[in-house]
Amino acid sequence: MERDAALEAVFKPVRPPTTFEETVERLGNAIRLGLLAPGTRLPPERDLAEQLGISRSTLRQALTTLVQSGHLVSSRGRTGGTFVTERPPLAERRGRRLGDEARAVLDYRVAIETGATILAAERIEPEQLDRLDKLVDLMAKTDDFEEYRRADMRFHIGVAEGANSPRLVTAMTEVQGQMGDLISMIAHPGEVLTRSNAQHGRIVAALRRGDGARAVRLMRDHIEGTEHILAGLI
Repeated sequence: MERDAALEAVFKPVRPPTTFEETVERLGNAIRLGLLAPGTRLPPERDLAEQLGISRSTLRQALTTLVQSGHLVSSRGRTGGTFVTERPPLAERRGRRLGDEARAVLDYRVAIETGATILAAERIEPEQLDRLDKLVDLMAKTDDFEEYRRADMRFHIGVAEGANSPRLVTAMTEVQGQMGDLISMIAHPGEVLTRSNAQHGRIVAALRRGDGARAVRLMRDHIEGTEHILAGLI
């Protein structure tokens, strides 16, 4: 595969802690911009993981996400490999890129979610934590995205409820509704949902310890991961 400066940027090392999500964004954007043209064969898995500075398991998860969302196809055999699809879905959805309004929603979400998490670490009650754990369990077990998404929204609203601030609950409900409009634009590969819910579980664990600094860092990483996925698939 010939490389120019723009394409070199696609394959530079990915930064932690959102290596999976940023890899999806990088490759998704490269497909959308035509840097990876339809039919392009990606480098072998071992080489690509080394170039991106990530583990092969993380790379596989990112590639699986892009296969499930219709951006890549994989084939086995002597001439097999991972290729950009002939008609990437992004090429058929012009005008649906993230714009200023969407960015404003994402910024608003950062402010509300992190603020609610700080206060929840100080104020949340044991029964509220138990409800969050039940939602995490539900999201881990369901194969129905609509059920997952309802539980996901309830989880984030539940964090705001743990802050014991009615205004924050109202704001969180508003931002979750706005996020729903954005999330409805993209595919929902199982790899993304599984990783997202694992983050939910770590957030609850930090809240149980009253570790506000870690809970906020985890929530910020969680939100940033969603931003990378949205940027890569829209």
